[in-house]
Amino acid sequence: MNTGVELFRTCVDTGCPTWKIVPCHRMLFVGSCFAASMGKLFTDNCFQTLVNPYGVMYNPASVLHTLERLSQEDNLFQPDVAIVTLGTNHVYILKENGLIVDNCNKQPHHLFREEELSVEQCRRYLERCVQLLRQMNSQVHIIFTVSPIRYAKYGFHGSQLSKATLLLACHELLQSEQAVNYFPAYEIVNDELRDYRFYASDMLHPSEQAVDYIFRRFAQAFFSEEAVRFVDDWQPLAKALAHRPLHPGSAEHERFLEATRRQLSAFREKYPFTGEPAPMPLTSSEAPGPHTQP
Repeated sequence: MNTGVELFRTCVDTGCPTWKIVPCHRMLFVGSCFAASMGKLFTDNCFQTLVNPYGVMYNPASVLHTLERLSQEDNLFQPDVAIVTLGTNHVYILKENGLIVDNCNKQPHHLFREEELSVEQCRRYLERCVQLLRQMNSQVHIIFTVSPIRYAKYGFHGSQLSKATLLLACHELLQSEQAVNYFPAYEIVNDELRDYRFYASDMLHPSEQAVDYIFRRFAQAFFSEEAVRFVDDWQPLAKALAHRPLHPGSAEHERFLEATRRQLSAFREKYPFTGEPAPMPLTSSEAPGPHTQP
């Protein structure tokens, strides 16, 4: 019997999507700084990624603004998978023209007024996001999630109300958009991890360990077998590229670099569509001499 309890903890159901991520998918991450954290993990694992191209966006209106700008780019990024992470329903409106701004750019606070989007307003912005993403790629897979980051400046009750508004908006959207998915990052942190051990020192942002755990839970739900093998193939190379030798320039280090180069070449040949990996360290013969400008 599946009770949702495993080893004295509750396990959040991540659902069973009808499609899976494959290694060649182009991944777009838009939204809060949690989207940036998740996007970095995909980038670090050599997926083709575009992460918050115009900066971090917290509310549904600003997320829509990002997608509007992106859709007008000459060199259009056509995502195969788009992951939209919502942080808050609070928006700032420039009093001068009544428009929602994405960034106050350190202008005086009195130039703006703060408002809260309703569930209906959030849902309409999200519907427009879906439309724009499908204009970029009619076959795009879209995943919405709510950031687990707590907004202390609203007060913790206010932060929960804001998250509830976003959760309801996503729920309503999924009732009418059957092809859109929801990933419960907010629920995993609050109902599965449930401990300050999994927060950073500010007690507001998920810790690196928590983000890594959410990434693994996401992979369990959305990764194809090919994507799992892709990450498994990349991880040894990632560790080699990050290696910092005790004796750079030694014969042993030169052999290590040459072996890593061969492995990287083989990886690129096997997966020619991959994102840009970390730069390969120089061998001692390639490194600039003491009197040479690099």
